[in-house]
Amino acid sequence: MQIPTNAFYDRATRSMRGLTVQADSLQTQISTGKKLSTPSQNTAAYQRLATLKQASADSDAYGTNLGLAGSLLSSADTTLGAMRDQLQRASELTLQARNGTQNDSSRKAIADELDQIVESLAALGNTRDPRGQPLFGGVDGGAAVTKVAGGYSFASTTLTAIPIGDAQSVQATEPAARVFAAGGTDILSALTDFSSALKAGGDIDAAATTALDDIAASSEQVDTIQASLGARAARVDLEQSQQKSAETDREVIRSSLEDTDIATAITQLQKTMTILSATQASFSKLSSLTLFNYIK
Repeated sequence: MQIPTNAFYDRATRSMRGLTVQADSLQTQISTGKKLSTPSQNTAAYQRLATLKQASADSDAYGTNLGLAGSLLSSADTTLGAMRDQLQRASELTLQARNGTQNDSSRKAIADELDQIVESLAALGNTRDPRGQPLFGGVDGGAAVTKVAGGYSFASTTLTAIPIGDAQSVQATEPAARVFAAGGTDILSALTDFSSALKAGGDIDAAATTALDDIAASSEQVDTIQASLGARAARVDLEQSQQKSAETDREVIRSSLEDTDIATAITQLQKTMTILSATQASFSKLSSLTLFNYIK
């Protein structure tokens, strides 16, 4: 029987070439840590990786927004807490002022402290957020609280909600008009009016009663807003936790698709090199046999 010499050489060459390519691929996977270097290696895996990459990019953007929302919510809560303390002090001073033991001089001192509270509340209302924007101001960046003839004006524009997820957003604070004008009561003007009544002297009982009602309404409004912001902060925390969990899941999938299992790759490389060496040795031995010099 005639041995097909050309076929023998072709099969041997193809086998060694394939083993060499496989060895080179495994060496690349080991050195780079990646088992995919071109889309042609696994089109479906590359498409899946592209989807995961886009999802991670979106998550990063939402993560930044979540951080901003959390910061704004925290700042708003702290500021409202300081306002609540000022209102509590104003209530104490009002009760003190209506005490029958007070005289015009002591009431004048109380009025002066109430004026300071009004200034403090206005300053708190104009607090700037971490970006330098008014925390309770409008979208135009203008002051949240402005003193005008006859009282105060407050920013009333609804603040822009911050996107924190697909079809999800959160409003991280409230406009000054909602904070300071509870039920039509402008607490800054109300306290200013009561201070003026104290300075004027005479019977202040009716003025004190009105002031206490206004302070109570304003305090309740601040409490309501704080509770709402607290619920939003809890939602932001939950969304951050869910996004971290989703990112962890994406990383597991990405790694399974893209990363090299070094131990497995080394084992495969060793087997491939052993087979390649044996094939090369066999080919060299057979091709040198004298018989091949005569077979046509």
